[in-house]
Amino acid sequence: MKFATLPDGTLDGRLHLVSNDLRKAVDASAIAPNLLTAVQNWQAVEADLQALYQQLNDGLLSNAFDFEPSVCSAPLPRSPQWLDASAFLNHGKLMEEAFNTDPIADFDTIPVMYQGASDDFQGPTVDIPMPSEADGIDFEGEFGVVMAEVPMSASVEQAAQAIRLIVQINDWSLRALGPREMNSGFGFLQAKPSSSFAPIAVTPDELGAAWENGRVNMHLNVTWNDERFGEPHASEMNFSFPELIAHAARSRKLTAGCILGSGTVSNKSRAAGSACIAERRVIEKIDLGDIKTQFMRFGDKVRMQAVFDDGREGPFGVIEQKVVPNTSV
Repeated sequence: MKFATLPDGTLDGRLHLVSNDLRKAVDASAIAPNLLTAVQNWQAVEADLQALYQQLNDGLLSNAFDFEPSVCSAPLPRSPQWLDASAFLNHGKLMEEAFNTDPIADFDTIPVMYQGASDDFQGPTVDIPMPSEADGIDFEGEFGVVMAEVPMSASVEQAAQAIRLIVQINDWSLRALGPREMNSGFGFLQAKPSSSFAPIAVTPDELGAAWENGRVNMHLNVTWNDERFGEPHASEMNFSFPELIAHAARSRKLTAGCILGSGTVSNKSRAAGSACIAERRVIEKIDLGDIKTQFMRFGDKVRMQAVFDDGREGPFGVIEQKVVPNTSV
């Protein structure tokens, strides 16, 4: 199934199903008012949602309407918890090489992960306000999963059974603020603004063969100001999503609706490009001896879209956003 959320004045928005070809949608709020409620009551609502989805795809619903992804909120405008890993080890190793930092102990065997803000996720096309260009504004393209409840100390096999939905994410970063926060020993806060999401969340079966070994086996095509930036393939994820979930649940239960991200999609091949500016900068430092690429400026635009190996557009829709100055105060 494919889900989208349309704003309706509530904190969690209104649940909709989107047709397989992404052309039509139907209000599903009579079954579950929003996606968070659906995930938290999955066993009770799954069959009814699946039946409505089938009717939508068969063209049997008189109340179906043309789907417009640009008006969507994030599929989950808020979540009980947002966890983000660094599951593509190539990304971290590039950082270590460029800046001659000591490697993190057990980096290859124990996932690195932080807990971020989960109360204000951004939709796919809204402008993104930032405090200052001097903060080092960066995008980070990644994938994520939405899970059912996961018990404390769950096994990898149990974690795999808890994956309900897959999402595409732009995890914004402010690079100038990150080093101080990491060195504090407490982790990210100001360096991690609210993340943005592609308009559609999908059940794993919607990916077909592209969902394999607990990984999204697709390219993530990224452009910056309409110029190609990269199309790294997410199959090079070193830790699978079930492994990441089990790591997160080692000492605490994870409630239904929690979201876990993969971290920046990154490939060993330089030809694949990158999914964040920081990675391109460290590659420049390693290969050229000098950093040439600057971080984003106000007015800059970033676009992200998952693509199947055969060239078909992915099921998540597109993230396309502009960075603007914060004017809220």
